[in-house]
Amino acid sequence: MGKQNKKVTDSSIYSNVDLADNVAVSVKDLVVKFKVRDKELTAIRNISLDIYKREIIAIVGESGSGKSVFTKTLTGMLESNGWVDSGDIYYEKYNLAKFKTNKEWLQIRGKKIATIFQDPMTSLNPLKKIGTQISEVIRLHRGMNKEDAKKEAIRLLEKVGIVDAANRYNDYPYQYSGGMRQRVVIAIALACAPDILICDEPTTALDVTIQAQIIELIKELAIEFDFTTIFITHDLGVVANIADRVAVMYAGEIIEYGTAEDIFYNPQHPYTWSLLSSLPQLGEKGESLYAIQGTPPSLFAEIKGDAFAPRNPYALAIDFVVAPPMFKVSETHYAKTWLLDPRAPKVERPSIVGEIRERVAKIYAGGENNE
Repeated sequence: MGKQNKKVTDSSIYSNVDLADNVAVSVKDLVVKFKVRDKELTAIRNISLDIYKREIIAIVGESGSGKSVFTKTLTGMLESNGWVDSGDIYYEKYNLAKFKTNKEWLQIRGKKIATIFQDPMTSLNPLKKIGTQISEVIRLHRGMNKEDAKKEAIRLLEKVGIVDAANRYNDYPYQYSGGMRQRVVIAIALACAPDILICDEPTTALDVTIQAQIIELIKELAIEFDFTTIFITHDLGVVANIADRVAVMYAGEIIEYGTAEDIFYNPQHPYTWSLLSSLPQLGEKGESLYAIQGTPPSLFAEIKGDAFAPRNPYALAIDFVVAPPMFKVSETHYAKTWLLDPRAPKVERPSIVGEIRERVAKIYAGGENNE
């Protein structure tokens, strides 16, 4: 399997890079590969991104774009056939890209960087009481005795909105609804007071009303507990309600990132235009919903040029030959598209992209966009 089995000395996990005071994690030129049926698949392709303290950053893109794989590298949860092939992940005094053993990851996983997954039932043991599952985490990572851990578990259940938490401490997961189970998973994630909380599509399996409640809860807890949030989703509509910044992923790389305002109201990459154009929330009565044509490229093969070019109606000849650099749009906004090159022809963005601000205003004013 090559590099993923390479042994390293303990000293190699430490970093000599001093992060800026406002940076929680700094990812540099990250490449992640998997061995699949005797072939190598490159799931993450040269990602560089700084994640800031106390921000909520959303990672968005279609299924298979690499969102979850990217964040799994922060907790050492890649599948056994995957490995960090090159690049660096700087966090505190460590270079997480150099971690190889569970002993090393136990210093970080859960304790410093916690994850909430899409399906709460995969995170909860159906045979153990809810309270016990939270208390065990508290005792393991915070060294509390049984009695104090129970008190803290009940406090956390109250924090995440479980009514009558003291009595419900002894319930089993099957006695809770999907939304309540997700609240319990959030309580478990908070049990170690992590610096960073990764939310991997935590609302996908929930109905719209419960989705809104969970999103609001995460926003409130992020402020109260002072943690950084990485929110993974394929739904830009969810992003609008939670994110400070947005990173758009396609075929294993970040193709655009900026503030939520940048991405929604001044998007630059044609893929971002496509994602916004296909949002059902922005559709109007009698208007056909946009769909992105074609399929993402195979990640087994080397990708030449812009990975989105074959699906991009705005593609230039150079897009099929040379990968674009990351162009600076503003101090907060960057995009990887040749359309930003001064020599590129000027193109008209899809009409819906230019109307987003007006359409959003109409929705909030009680217009007919959602009918």
